[in-house]
Amino acid sequence: MKIILANPRGFCAGVNMAIDTVDEALKIVGAPLYVYHEIVHNKHVVDRFVQEGVVFVDTIEEVPADSTVVFSAHGVSPAVRNAAKARGCTMIDATCPLVTKVHMEAIRYAKQGYKMLLVGHAGHDEVVGTVGEAPDAFTIVESPEDVERTNFGPEDKLVYLTQTTLSMDDANVIINAIKAKYPHVKEPPSEDICYATTNRQHAVRALAPAADLCIVVGSKNSSNSVRLTEISQNTGCPAYLVDDKSELDLAWFDGVGTVLITAGASAPEHLVQQIVEELIENYGGEAEDSHIVEEDVHFNLPRSLRVLQGAN
Repeated sequence: MKIILANPRGFCAGVNMAIDTVDEALKIVGAPLYVYHEIVHNKHVVDRFVQEGVVFVDTIEEVPADSTVVFSAHGVSPAVRNAAKARGCTMIDATCPLVTKVHMEAIRYAKQGYKMLLVGHAGHDEVVGTVGEAPDAFTIVESPEDVERTNFGPEDKLVYLTQTTLSMDDANVIINAIKAKYPHVKEPPSEDICYATTNRQHAVRALAPAADLCIVVGSKNSSNSVRLTEISQNTGCPAYLVDDKSELDLAWFDGVGTVLITAGASAPEHLVQQIVEELIENYGGEAEDSHIVEEDVHFNLPRSLRVLQGAN
């Protein structure tokens, strides 16, 4: 069996920063350490932190007064920050800088009187946080049909923003519908979909046509991992999303000569390697890396953590 490893794959700079932030905060504060929502959308990462004493919460009210709370990579709304402040919490913000960029755009456009169409998935942590910056100004659109149901006039100042982890293909279908209905709509000053999401999608789009099957390593609640699965399927290459090797079904590989393996931006590399070992053990062959895009992005740890480090 030939195994192609897509590059880039796995952890992006924002996920690395968020995970390192929790690791460092544990060293400084100790357990229990409270994290608002899953730090990243990956079961294995979350389970590892739980074993080390991290308590993941869905509301700030679950965080004891005067405790330390880390905000996840997906970002939070001002209401969450205010609730944490009211409880006397020390706040460490592990929001991905690319998500923060979208928040800043939302704040700026709201102040300028724009109505905002947010292309994204309602209920996703990132979307909830972004909408929270200006709740009355946002309309979430998940499909061209959602766009058609909106009712803005030519006198409305209108701009669209996007969730960072969408498929470019899916987002463009909705964006084109927005532009068709509202020719006067303003575009964001730069692309909102993050470089890592785009690069991983580009690698799968380039490599999947040469494979008989694609395995995407990632959790089911990881938006960018789900998109990778869909992109492979759209090229005609069947794809399965798995958390780890335990979810592999060997029947998938009957008659398969070439397997493409990739991983979502929050999936640890050791899970990929375990799957590679499993396939080689069962089918022989070897794995080869196929580099489509080189990445060299790095994000510094959040200032709030550095301040905490300096105080200890």
